[in-house]
Amino acid sequence: MYLCKMSETNLQWYAAKTRFRQEFSIQKKLEVLGVECYFPYRTEYKQLKDRRKKVNVPVISNLIFIHTDRPTCFDIVNVHSLKITYMHDYIHNTFLVVPDKQMEDFQKLMTFSENAITIINEDLKAGDKVRVTDGPFAGIEGELIRIKGHKRVVVRLEGLFSLAANAYIPTAFLKRID
Repeated sequence: MYLCKMSETNLQWYAAKTRFRQEFSIQKKLEVLGVECYFPYRTEYKQLKDRRKKVNVPVISNLIFIHTDRPTCFDIVNVHSLKITYMHDYIHNTFLVVPDKQMEDFQKLMTFSENAITIINEDLKAGDKVRVTDGPFAGIEGELIRIKGHKRVVVRLEGLFSLAANAYIPTAFLKRID
């Protein structure tokens, strides 16, 4: 098995599209290759004729995040033939890279229950940049916006989507950052 030797200093989060319902199999193949990846999923119960079945469903269909360096990105597709397509940042004409801090905040938000967050797919107007200083969302940085008349902290993964905390965050727990 050939895989470029990854350099710890050049590791970045890349967003990649998978084929329909292939997120779990791609994740397993990446684990075998020793490549870190992440995609959020939730547990649902499907009603069959005779029973209820517990299934894991991706929160964002056909999207997986891969933590690796650029040469390994090419090896994953060209050498190991994984059926993924990296998302492009057309402004810089390169693969879309999610900054480490945004990915940490995203993963932290995804640890809360489904009722604690909302996935927003439309483009948002820029607001004040804030950091949550206290409470369960402490340390998360995002934009302060209004959704349905309420203030929300939004973590935006540029070019992909945004997540908004559904829970009320007191103004005292917010600190403006530049």
